[in-house]
Amino acid sequence: MQTTTPAVVAQAAVKRLPRAALLGLCIVYVLAGFLGREGWKSADMTAWGFMAELAAGRSNWWHPTLLGIASEYDALLPYWLGAWMIQASPGPEWTPWLVRLPFVLLLGLGMTATWYGTYYLAKGPQAQPVVFAFGGQAQPNDYARTVADGALLAFIACLGLAQLGHETTPALAQLGFAGLYFYGVCALPYHPRRAGPAAVLGLAGLTLSGAPTLACLFGLGCAAISAYSPGTEKNASAKLRDWRDSLTLLMACIYSAAMATALHLWHWNITPPQALWIDWNGYLQLLVWFLWPAWPLAAWAVIRWRKHILNRHIALPLWLVLVTLAATLMMGSSDRTLLLALPAIASLAAFALPTLKRQMASLVDWFTLLFFSACGLTIWVVWLAMHTGFPPQPAANVARLAPGFVPQFSVLELVLALAATAFWFALVRWRTSRQRAALWKSLALPAGGAVWCWMLLTTLWLPLLDYTQGYTNVVRAVSQEIDKPGCIEVRGVDTGPIAALQWYGRLALVPGSSLAACPWLISGGDASGQVPATVDASTWAPKARIHHPADAGDVMWLMQRR
Repeated sequence: MQTTTPAVVAQAAVKRLPRAALLGLCIVYVLAGFLGREGWKSADMTAWGFMAELAAGRSNWWHPTLLGIASEYDALLPYWLGAWMIQASPGPEWTPWLVRLPFVLLLGLGMTATWYGTYYLAKGPQAQPVVFAFGGQAQPNDYARTVADGALLAFIACLGLAQLGHETTPALAQLGFAGLYFYGVCALPYHPRRAGPAAVLGLAGLTLSGAPTLACLFGLGCAAISAYSPGTEKNASAKLRDWRDSLTLLMACIYSAAMATALHLWHWNITPPQALWIDWNGYLQLLVWFLWPAWPLAAWAVIRWRKHILNRHIALPLWLVLVTLAATLMMGSSDRTLLLALPAIASLAAFALPTLKRQMASLVDWFTLLFFSACGLTIWVVWLAMHTGFPPQPAANVARLAPGFVPQFSVLELVLALAATAFWFALVRWRTSRQRAALWKSLALPAGGAVWCWMLLTTLWLPLLDYTQGYTNVVRAVSQEIDKPGCIEVRGVDTGPIAALQWYGRLALVPGSSLAACPWLISGGDASGQVPATVDASTWAPKARIHHPADAGDVMWLMQRR
């Protein structure tokens, strides 16, 4: 027997992960966090504001604005989707549910694309495990399916996906279309009639969601890899197929670039990092927690498959990951940019599974068990302290961080949290038994733990999160102070509170630069307690100083015309 790849996998190790369990895990994770909560600050609520402006006809569909303020994303399609849902809503009570529906589907698209993209990568001849001298090695389709199961579990387990993956923002749309492109480029040699349009739509969706530069870099790099990747069957037909795939990706890239140029979507914001340890330390910390636990497995896969690094199953996801990491570093982007790396880095992590030694797999299991058990226990203890006052220290911490918060008990949320906890105990019991065969077993606890803790947060802690991350208390305070109707000028206020005042308060806001002689003015303030110097005291009299209950620095002044 001669080893040609680092993957040594027997047929017994490609045991099928039950489809019902995998599908149920995905559905629970997707719905938890989308249903039953308020719009959170600030990007989530801000996106709702842009969508509402479009739906009401107060903004240009090709240049979305909120009271004249342009979005930080040069995005169109995500706001269009939300605006169409608002227009299609049969009533105000349905609107919050419907506006999230496209983003629920986009997260599901990212999950589905990660599975199928990894499946077709693992079917490649260079990705297959070693052929045993007397047979018994994993069959190609079974092996590919098992690796794809591992990729989907790694995708769900990434800590950075939890909150950002459940917001109605352009970042989530970018994740969905990045996943669609990942599937297209991976499946192109097998199903060109389906995968080609998927790649084109993926890059076009990325462009319309505010990431045209990344779309072009994705397309150019993958086109080069498709044309020049090595292989054992490089006959004339195979070479022609590779060049056909490369041309398809190149044309998709050109189409996206032309679209971005025609719609003026290019936005250059290159800010190279300074040679300061505080900047690099923050960047490294972001990578460590956001991409955990996929990044150590992905790094191990690159090391173990280093002799095959130019092959499609390693080169394609590696290129997508490196481009995203560089964009996060060089463009001064936030953690939302890292969402685009999740399908590819989850795929790389899955290719580490056939090369893991038993000791390393056990280390992953025990660390995951301790980490998520501690997180889940903390959530339960704080919930108990909120409702009973015991233990006293967590109760004091809640009172200090969320002054004025009154806990709300919900039987339904408690039942859901108990069911999720029972699931975690059952999963731990299953994993600590002698379950050593299936490749995906090392990612079962990370994915299950991530879903469990996210489920606890969005049930037990949902009232607290709405109180600290939502704006309804601010809106209620403003509405109570207005004793006569009329338009309200807005000056120096962030887009999040503006969107909340329009969405929840149904207030008639106008920009401060307008000529309307409104009886009211809302001006941004600070923690000093002083009326902003930009407000003309001869025209406006202070009515109320309003601050966010969980953020003393988030202050607004309500002024009444004299």
